[in-house]
Amino acid sequence: MFRTIKYLIAAITIGMILNCKEVSPSNSISMGPANETSEKINTPAGMVWIPGAVYERGASTTDKTARPDEKPRHKVAVDGFFMDITEVTNKQFKKFVEATDYVTVAERKIDWEEIKKQLPVGIEKPHDSLLQPGSLSFKCNAKEISDLTNYSQWWQWQLGVNWKHPYGKGSSIKEMDNYPVVHIAYEDALAYCKWANRRLPTEAEWELAARAGQDNLVYTWGNDPKLLNTMANTWQGIFPTLNTKRDGYEKVAPVKSFKPNAYGIYDMTGNVWEFTQDWYDYNYYTKLAQEIEVKNNPRGPNKSYNPVNPYAEEKTIRGGSFLCHDTYCSSYRVSARMATSIDTGAEHLGFRTVATPDMIGNSK
Repeated sequence: MFRTIKYLIAAITIGMILNCKEVSPSNSISMGPANETSEKINTPAGMVWIPGAVYERGASTTDKTARPDEKPRHKVAVDGFFMDITEVTNKQFKKFVEATDYVTVAERKIDWEEIKKQLPVGIEKPHDSLLQPGSLSFKCNAKEISDLTNYSQWWQWQLGVNWKHPYGKGSSIKEMDNYPVVHIAYEDALAYCKWANRRLPTEAEWELAARAGQDNLVYTWGNDPKLLNTMANTWQGIFPTLNTKRDGYEKVAPVKSFKPNAYGIYDMTGNVWEFTQDWYDYNYYTKLAQEIEVKNNPRGPNKSYNPVNPYAEEKTIRGGSFLCHDTYCSSYRVSARMATSIDTGAEHLGFRTVATPDMIGNSK
Protein backbone atom coordinates (compact mmCIF):
# COMPACT_ATOMS: atom_id res chain seq x y z
CA MET A 1 0.00 0.00 0.00
CA PHE A 2 1.56 2.99 -0.60
CA ARG A 3 1.44 6.45 -1.67
CA THR A 4 0.38 7.07 -5.17
CA ILE A 5 3.69 7.47 -6.79
CA LYS A 6 4.75 4.01 -5.93
CA TYR A 7 1.87 2.75 -7.97
CA LEU A 8 2.33 5.19 -10.72
CA ILE A 9 5.87 3.98 -11.07
CA ALA A 10 5.03 0.48 -12.14
CA ALA A 11 7.01 -2.29 -10.54
CA ILE A 12 8.22 -0.29 -7.59
CA THR A 13 5.16 -0.96 -5.55
CA ILE A 14 4.32 -4.38 -6.88
CA GLY A 15 6.43 -6.21 -4.36
CA MET A 16 5.66 -3.80 -1.61
CA ILE A 17 1.94 -3.59 -1.49
CA LEU A 18 -0.33 -6.18 -0.04
CA ASN A 19 1.10 -9.32 1.48
CA CYS A 20 -2.23 -10.41 2.74
CA LYS A 21 -2.19 -14.03 4.69
CA GLU A 22 -3.25 -20.28 13.26
CA VAL A 23 -3.91 -23.02 15.97
CA SER A 24 -6.62 -25.26 18.26
CA PRO A 25 -8.58 -23.70 21.05
CA SER A 26 -8.25 -25.21 24.43
CA ASN A 27 -5.59 -23.31 26.29
CA SER A 28 -7.03 -20.41 28.23
CA ILE A 29 -5.01 -17.24 28.48
CA SER A 30 -3.53 -16.55 31.91
CA MET A 31 -5.49 -13.52 33.01
CA GLY A 32 -4.15 -10.70 35.08
CA PRO A 33 -0.89 -8.77 34.88
CA ALA A 34 -1.46 -5.18 36.06
CA ASN A 35 -4.82 -3.63 35.26
CA GLU A 36 -6.95 -6.68 35.86
CA THR A 37 -10.36 -5.04 36.12
CA SER A 38 -12.18 -1.84 35.29
CA GLU A 39 -14.57 -2.03 38.25
CA LYS A 40 -13.79 1.51 39.38
CA ILE A 41 -13.93 3.00 35.90
CA ASN A 42 -17.00 3.50 33.77
CA THR A 43 -16.56 1.85 30.41
CA PRO A 44 -16.74 4.52 27.68
CA ALA A 45 -19.63 4.27 25.24
CA GLY A 46 -18.84 2.04 22.29
CA MET A 47 -15.93 0.33 24.04
CA VAL A 48 -15.37 -2.87 26.02
CA TRP A 49 -12.86 -3.75 28.75
CA ILE A 50 -10.12 -6.19 27.75
CA PRO A 51 -8.70 -7.87 30.88
CA GLY A 52 -4.94 -7.85 31.26
CA ALA A 53 -3.23 -11.18 30.57
CA VAL A 54 -0.10 -13.14 29.89
CA TYR A 55 -0.48 -15.08 26.66
CA GLU A 56 1.41 -16.68 23.81
CA ARG A 57 1.37 -14.44 20.78
CA GLY A 58 1.98 -15.74 17.29
CA ALA A 59 1.24 -18.79 15.18
CA SER A 60 0.90 -22.30 16.53
CA THR A 61 3.31 -24.96 15.28
CA THR A 62 0.27 -26.81 13.90
CA ASP A 63 -0.82 -23.91 11.72
CA LYS A 64 0.12 -24.86 8.15
CA THR A 65 -0.92 -21.49 6.72
CA ALA A 66 1.16 -19.37 9.10
CA ARG A 67 3.79 -17.10 7.63
CA PRO A 68 7.36 -16.78 8.95
CA ASP A 69 6.71 -13.34 10.43
CA GLU A 70 4.07 -14.89 12.73
CA LYS A 71 6.63 -17.22 14.30
CA PRO A 72 7.77 -18.31 16.77
CA ARG A 73 5.11 -18.08 19.46
CA HIS A 74 6.33 -16.12 22.46
CA LYS A 75 4.88 -14.99 25.76
CA VAL A 76 3.83 -11.39 26.27
CA ALA A 77 2.18 -9.65 29.21
CA VAL A 78 -0.42 -6.99 28.49
CA ASP A 79 -2.19 -4.70 30.95
CA GLY A 80 -5.94 -4.27 30.72
CA PHE A 81 -7.41 -1.64 28.40
CA PHE A 82 -10.59 -0.50 26.70
CA MET A 83 -11.14 -1.18 23.00
CA ASP A 84 -13.71 0.05 20.49
CA ILE A 85 -16.27 -2.65 19.78
CA THR A 86 -16.29 -1.61 16.13
CA GLU A 87 -13.94 -0.04 13.66
CA VAL A 88 -14.16 3.76 13.55
CA THR A 89 -17.12 4.60 11.31
CA ASN A 90 -17.74 7.28 8.70
CA LYS A 91 -20.10 8.97 11.16
CA GLN A 92 -17.47 9.14 13.88
CA PHE A 93 -14.75 10.33 11.53
CA LYS A 94 -17.05 12.95 10.03
CA LYS A 95 -17.70 14.35 13.52
CA PHE A 96 -13.94 14.67 14.00
CA VAL A 97 -13.44 16.43 10.66
CA GLU A 98 -16.30 18.83 11.27
CA ALA A 99 -14.86 19.74 14.67
CA THR A 100 -11.29 20.25 13.48
CA ASP A 101 -11.41 21.00 9.73
CA TYR A 102 -8.89 18.20 9.31
CA VAL A 103 -7.82 17.29 5.76
CA THR A 104 -6.74 13.68 5.21
CA VAL A 105 -3.63 12.60 3.36
CA ALA A 106 -5.71 11.33 0.42
CA GLU A 107 -7.15 14.83 -0.01
CA ARG A 108 -3.75 16.56 -0.19
CA LYS A 109 -1.46 17.08 -3.16
CA ILE A 110 1.38 14.58 -3.17
CA ASP A 111 4.74 15.79 -1.88
CA TRP A 112 7.30 14.34 -4.29
CA GLU A 113 10.25 15.33 -2.11
CA GLU A 114 8.79 13.28 0.73
CA ILE A 115 7.79 10.32 -1.44
CA LYS A 116 11.14 9.89 -3.15
CA LYS A 117 12.82 9.31 0.21
CA GLN A 118 11.15 5.89 0.24
CA LEU A 119 12.08 4.98 -3.35
CA PRO A 120 15.33 3.68 -4.87
CA VAL A 121 17.83 6.35 -5.87
CA GLY A 122 17.47 7.56 -9.44
CA ILE A 123 13.70 7.35 -9.85
CA GLU A 124 12.56 10.27 -11.99
CA LYS A 125 9.77 12.55 -10.89
CA PRO A 126 6.48 11.82 -12.68
CA HIS A 127 4.49 14.53 -14.40
CA ASP A 128 2.66 16.88 -12.04
CA SER A 129 -0.66 15.64 -13.42
CA LEU A 130 0.02 12.37 -11.69
CA LEU A 131 0.96 13.89 -8.35
CA GLN A 132 -2.63 14.62 -7.44
CA PRO A 133 -4.72 13.58 -4.42
CA GLY A 134 -6.07 10.05 -4.46
CA SER A 135 -5.88 6.62 -2.90
CA LEU A 136 -5.63 2.91 -3.68
CA SER A 137 -8.76 1.25 -5.03
CA PHE A 138 -9.58 -2.37 -5.76
CA LYS A 139 -10.42 -2.80 -9.43
CA CYS A 140 -10.07 -6.05 -11.33
CA ASN A 141 -11.22 -6.02 -14.94
CA ALA A 142 -9.52 -9.24 -16.02
CA LYS A 143 -11.53 -12.43 -16.44
CA GLU A 144 -8.62 -14.57 -15.32
CA ILE A 145 -5.47 -13.95 -13.25
CA SER A 146 -2.59 -16.38 -13.59
CA ASP A 147 -0.06 -14.61 -11.38
CA LEU A 148 -1.33 -13.70 -7.91
CA THR A 149 1.96 -12.00 -7.07
CA ASN A 150 1.26 -9.23 -9.58
CA TYR A 151 -0.91 -7.01 -7.39
CA SER A 152 -1.14 -4.25 -9.98
CA GLN A 153 -3.72 -6.38 -11.80
CA TRP A 154 -6.32 -5.48 -9.17
CA TRP A 155 -4.98 -2.43 -7.36
CA GLN A 156 -5.13 1.00 -8.98
CA TRP A 157 -4.22 4.49 -7.88
CA GLN A 158 -7.41 6.47 -8.37
CA LEU A 159 -7.47 10.25 -8.35
CA GLY A 160 -10.20 11.86 -6.29
CA VAL A 161 -10.68 8.87 -4.00
CA ASN A 162 -10.71 9.58 -0.27
CA TRP A 163 -12.77 8.84 2.83
CA LYS A 164 -15.65 11.03 1.59
CA HIS A 165 -15.55 9.51 -1.90
CA PRO A 166 -14.49 5.89 -1.30
CA TYR A 167 -15.25 4.66 -4.83
CA GLY A 168 -14.30 7.72 -6.89
CA LYS A 169 -15.35 11.30 -7.52
CA GLY A 170 -18.99 10.41 -8.15
CA SER A 171 -19.35 8.35 -4.99
CA SER A 172 -20.22 9.49 -1.48
CA ILE A 173 -20.72 8.17 2.03
CA LYS A 174 -24.35 9.21 2.12
CA GLU A 175 -26.29 6.45 3.88
CA MET A 176 -22.93 4.87 4.90
CA ASP A 177 -22.68 6.28 8.44
CA ASN A 178 -22.22 2.81 9.93
CA TYR A 179 -19.54 1.66 7.52
CA PRO A 180 -15.89 1.72 8.63
CA VAL A 181 -14.05 4.78 7.41
CA VAL A 182 -11.44 3.83 4.79
CA HIS A 183 -8.73 5.48 2.69
CA ILE A 184 -7.18 6.60 5.96
CA ALA A 185 -3.40 6.99 6.28
CA TYR A 186 -1.55 6.41 9.53
CA GLU A 187 -1.29 10.11 10.40
CA ASP A 188 -5.03 10.49 9.80
CA ALA A 189 -5.70 7.76 12.34
CA LEU A 190 -3.34 9.42 14.82
CA ALA A 191 -5.06 12.78 14.35
CA TYR A 192 -8.44 11.22 15.12
CA CYS A 193 -7.01 9.49 18.18
CA LYS A 194 -5.58 12.74 19.53
CA TRP A 195 -8.93 14.49 19.12
CA ALA A 196 -10.87 11.63 20.72
CA ASN A 197 -8.38 11.12 23.56
CA ARG A 198 -7.66 7.62 22.36
CA ARG A 199 -4.74 5.81 20.77
CA LEU A 200 -4.12 2.97 18.37
CA PRO A 201 -3.67 -0.52 19.86
CA THR A 202 -0.30 -2.20 20.00
CA GLU A 203 0.00 -5.50 18.17
CA ALA A 204 0.06 -7.30 21.50
CA GLU A 205 -3.15 -5.57 22.61
CA TRP A 206 -4.87 -6.21 19.30
CA GLU A 207 -4.12 -9.95 19.32
CA LEU A 208 -5.10 -10.31 22.98
CA ALA A 209 -8.46 -8.75 22.18
CA ALA A 210 -8.91 -10.89 19.08
CA ARG A 211 -8.19 -14.11 21.00
CA ALA A 212 -10.73 -13.16 23.69
CA GLY A 213 -9.34 -15.40 26.42
CA GLN A 214 -8.04 -18.30 24.31
CA ASP A 215 -4.37 -18.92 23.56
CA ASN A 216 -4.72 -21.30 20.62
CA LEU A 217 -7.42 -19.85 18.41
CA VAL A 218 -6.92 -19.89 14.66
CA TYR A 219 -9.87 -17.59 14.09
CA THR A 220 -11.77 -15.29 16.42
CA TRP A 221 -14.58 -17.87 16.70
CA GLY A 222 -12.45 -21.03 17.06
CA ASN A 223 -10.71 -23.37 14.63
CA ASP A 224 -13.37 -24.30 12.09
CA PRO A 225 -12.64 -22.64 8.70
CA LYS A 226 -16.06 -23.71 7.40
CA LEU A 227 -17.64 -20.96 9.52
CA LEU A 228 -15.71 -18.23 7.74
CA ASN A 229 -18.50 -17.22 5.35
CA THR A 230 -20.97 -16.72 8.17
CA MET A 231 -18.60 -15.14 10.69
CA ALA A 232 -16.67 -12.58 8.68
CA ASN A 233 -16.66 -10.43 5.56
CA THR A 234 -14.05 -12.02 3.30
CA TRP A 235 -13.78 -12.98 -0.38
CA GLN A 236 -15.77 -15.95 -1.65
CA GLY A 237 -15.39 -17.42 -5.12
CA ILE A 238 -12.31 -16.97 -7.28
CA PHE A 239 -9.94 -14.23 -6.20
CA PRO A 240 -9.78 -11.58 -7.56
CA THR A 241 -12.07 -12.07 -10.56
CA LEU A 242 -15.29 -13.47 -9.04
CA ASN A 243 -16.87 -12.75 -5.69
CA THR A 244 -19.96 -14.87 -5.12
CA LYS A 245 -20.89 -12.76 -2.09
CA ARG A 246 -21.93 -15.79 -0.03
CA ASP A 247 -21.45 -13.68 3.09
CA GLY A 248 -23.79 -11.05 1.68
CA TYR A 249 -21.22 -8.42 0.73
CA GLU A 250 -19.02 -7.67 -2.25
CA LYS A 251 -16.85 -5.06 -0.59
CA VAL A 252 -16.90 -3.32 2.81
CA ALA A 253 -19.80 -4.20 5.10
CA PRO A 254 -21.45 -2.04 7.77
CA VAL A 255 -19.99 -2.58 11.23
CA LYS A 256 -21.77 -5.21 13.35
CA SER A 257 -22.86 -7.16 10.26
CA PHE A 258 -21.35 -10.33 11.75
CA LYS A 259 -21.28 -11.84 15.22
CA PRO A 260 -18.77 -10.44 17.72
CA ASN A 261 -16.06 -12.48 19.39
CA ALA A 262 -16.29 -13.65 23.01
CA TYR A 263 -15.33 -10.17 24.28
CA GLY A 264 -18.13 -8.54 22.27
CA ILE A 265 -15.83 -7.00 19.64
CA TYR A 266 -17.02 -6.92 16.03
CA ASP A 267 -15.06 -7.44 12.80
CA MET A 268 -11.72 -8.45 14.25
CA THR A 269 -11.73 -10.78 11.26
CA GLY A 270 -12.13 -9.46 7.74
CA ASN A 271 -14.00 -6.34 6.55
CA VAL A 272 -11.08 -3.89 6.73
CA TRP A 273 -7.50 -4.11 7.92
CA GLU A 274 -6.77 -2.20 11.12
CA PHE A 275 -3.76 -0.07 12.01
CA THR A 276 -1.67 -0.83 15.07
CA GLN A 277 0.91 1.54 16.49
CA ASP A 278 3.80 -0.94 16.04
CA TRP A 279 6.41 -0.62 13.34
CA TYR A 280 6.53 -3.72 11.15
CA ASP A 281 9.67 -5.86 11.43
CA TYR A 282 9.68 -9.16 9.60
CA ASN A 283 12.09 -10.64 12.17
CA TYR A 284 10.58 -9.08 15.30
CA TYR A 285 9.03 -12.25 16.75
CA THR A 286 12.29 -14.14 16.30
CA LYS A 287 14.12 -11.46 18.25
CA LEU A 288 11.55 -11.44 21.06
CA ALA A 289 11.59 -15.23 21.37
CA GLN A 290 15.31 -15.12 22.14
CA GLU A 291 14.72 -13.06 25.25
CA ILE A 292 14.51 -14.96 28.54
CA GLU A 293 12.00 -12.74 30.29
CA VAL A 294 8.38 -12.29 29.25
CA LYS A 295 7.98 -9.02 27.38
CA ASN A 296 5.74 -6.66 29.32
CA ASN A 297 3.44 -4.46 27.21
CA PRO A 298 5.58 -4.72 24.06
CA ARG A 299 5.26 -1.78 21.71
CA GLY A 300 7.06 -3.19 18.70
CA PRO A 301 10.51 -2.57 17.26
CA ASN A 302 12.17 0.83 17.09
CA LYS A 303 12.02 0.91 13.31
CA SER A 304 10.50 -1.01 10.44
CA TYR A 305 12.14 -3.69 8.36
CA ASN A 306 10.50 -5.47 5.45
CA PRO A 307 12.83 -7.37 3.10
CA VAL A 308 10.43 -6.96 0.16
CA ASN A 309 10.01 -3.22 0.76
CA PRO A 310 13.21 -1.98 2.38
CA TYR A 311 12.77 1.70 1.54
CA ALA A 312 9.38 2.31 3.11
CA GLU A 313 8.45 3.12 6.70
CA GLU A 314 5.76 0.58 7.51
CA LYS A 315 3.35 -0.08 10.35
CA THR A 316 1.76 -3.42 11.19
CA ILE A 317 -1.89 -3.86 10.36
CA ARG A 318 -4.12 -6.67 11.60
CA GLY A 319 -7.35 -8.55 10.99
CA GLY A 320 -7.51 -9.05 7.24
CA SER A 321 -10.17 -7.58 4.98
CA PHE A 322 -13.00 -8.29 2.56
CA LEU A 323 -10.30 -9.21 0.02
CA CYS A 324 -8.83 -12.11 1.99
CA HIS A 325 -9.18 -15.53 0.34
CA ASP A 326 -7.37 -18.78 1.05
CA THR A 327 -5.81 -18.93 -2.43
CA TYR A 328 -4.34 -15.45 -2.10
CA CYS A 329 -3.91 -15.00 1.62
CA SER A 330 -5.36 -16.21 4.87
CA SER A 331 -5.01 -13.08 6.93
CA TYR A 332 -8.35 -13.58 8.61
CA ARG A 333 -6.44 -15.58 11.23
CA VAL A 334 -5.76 -13.99 14.64
CA SER A 335 -1.97 -14.26 14.31
CA ALA A 336 -1.71 -12.87 10.76
CA ARG A 337 0.30 -9.70 10.25
CA MET A 338 0.80 -7.36 7.32
CA ALA A 339 2.94 -4.31 6.65
CA THR A 340 1.67 -1.07 5.17
CA SER A 341 3.40 2.21 4.43
CA ILE A 342 2.46 5.08 6.69
CA ASP A 343 1.91 7.56 3.86
CA THR A 344 -1.28 6.27 2.27
CA GLY A 345 -4.58 4.56 2.86
CA ALA A 346 -6.59 2.09 0.80
CA GLU A 347 -10.10 0.85 0.17
CA HIS A 348 -9.69 -2.04 2.60
CA LEU A 349 -7.85 -0.26 5.43
CA GLY A 350 -9.37 1.36 8.53
CA PHE A 351 -8.72 1.45 12.27
CA ARG A 352 -10.18 1.19 15.76
CA THR A 353 -8.97 2.80 18.96
CA VAL A 354 -8.13 1.82 22.52
CA ALA A 355 -7.82 3.67 25.83
CA THR A 356 -6.17 2.89 29.13
CA PRO A 357 -7.89 3.72 32.44
CA ASP A 358 -5.66 6.76 32.97
CA MET A 359 -6.82 8.18 29.62
CA ILE A 360 -10.50 8.05 30.54
CA GLY A 361 -11.69 11.29 32.07
CA ASN A 362 -10.96 13.78 29.32
CA SER A 363 -12.90 11.81 26.73
CA LYS A 364 -15.25 13.50 24.29
